[in-house]
Amino acid sequence: MTQVLCIGSVLWDIIGRSASHMKQGSDVPGRITRLPGGVALNIAMTLKRFGVDPVLLSSIGRDAEGHALITACEEMGIDCDHVYRSDDLPTDRYMAIEDANGLIAAIADVHSLETTENNVIAPLISGPFGTPEAPFSGMISLDGNLTQSLLEHIAVSPLFAECDLCVAPASPGKADRLLPLLIRGRALLYVNLEEAGLLCQTEYHTAAEAAQALLAKGARRVLVTNGARPACDAGQGESFVQTPPDVLVTRVTGAGDTFMAAHMAAELAGAERADALHHALEIAARYVSGDTLL
Repeated sequence: MTQVLCIGSVLWDIIGRSASHMKQGSDVPGRITRLPGGVALNIAMTLKRFGVDPVLLSSIGRDAEGHALITACEEMGIDCDHVYRSDDLPTDRYMAIEDANGLIAAIADVHSLETTENNVIAPLISGPFGTPEAPFSGMISLDGNLTQSLLEHIAVSPLFAECDLCVAPASPGKADRLLPLLIRGRALLYVNLEEAGLLCQTEYHTAAEAAQALLAKGARRVLVTNGARPACDAGQGESFVQTPPDVLVTRVTGAGDTFMAAHMAAELAGAERADALHHALEIAARYVSGDTLL
């Protein structure tokens, strides 16, 4: 197994879904679920399915919700030994509402992660995963639920200079937090078309167009998705554009994280770039259709 550090949000997803079409003020029948989630955990769960050994670096409270979340992660075989456990902060939560057209609205309460993020990355500073004398050199997934100040630090820190850094914004509302990593060409960025436009302060019509703009802004390599429309992998002198499979969408929360993790796993397994993109789009399509991944 290949070990990957997953740094970011690990929380409870509370998702309300309805087959109805909704607008502001709608009150409709549906289903409400609570599942382990958060960008870092969504990525870790998918990596695990493809034979990768994920290690979570996050913050989880010592409340009842936190104990239940740790238990759920460990039952999936995900390493939680280095998760920071707070005695006085609650476990973070995410709440979303989805209708027949997809996501209506969502709120991510990651206050505990933001408050304790220096404790979260401590294993990369004082071991066991790295020290100033021997920085971590493996693959790391990182998400924009970390604060702007920490992401700015990571963009220039020698502690992250040797690793293979894969980064996602977590949501369009947090896309601008990735600017320091973008302009320094420090990471492989996974963004959707809206997030790419926010990073460049321009509206784009295609993933390929947005990808080239991000490269021009300083990115080393980017993967830009656009829902059911063609996605693009651009960087290192090459560009690949592929169209996702046509499926009936039954869920959207976590789709981008699933795409990112499937792509990371394919590249870790040695897949060529075009094949890795194809694999990630297939897996993400199966996820949004409600199919099991493996």
